[in-house]
Amino acid sequence: MGTVKRAKQKRFFEGYVVSDKMEKTIVVKVQRTFKHPLLGKIIRRSKRYKVHDELMHAKDGDFVKIVETRSLSKTKHMRLVEIMRSVRQGA
Repeated sequence: MGTVKRAKQKRFFEGYVVSDKMEKTIVVKVQRTFKHPLLGKIIRRSKRYKVHDELMHAKDGDFVKIVETRSLSKTKHMRLVEIMRSVRQGA
């Protein structure tokens, strides 16, 4: 019997663009909240991801959706899916 290789479930994240100064790369800050297992306190943690933006549409301050992908460089392993809310449209 052959083994069936299953595709890895891709993870989606949402966050704000904090930098768009590189070519075809943006930096997205993703914030997550969770309850501390012992104290029960709500804790907020954030992480910055370098994200590939092929068309260079995302600008600083935009709210975007990103997805995990294969490694594109040493530090870049996310890809832009869509711009959910743009600063240019107004808040």
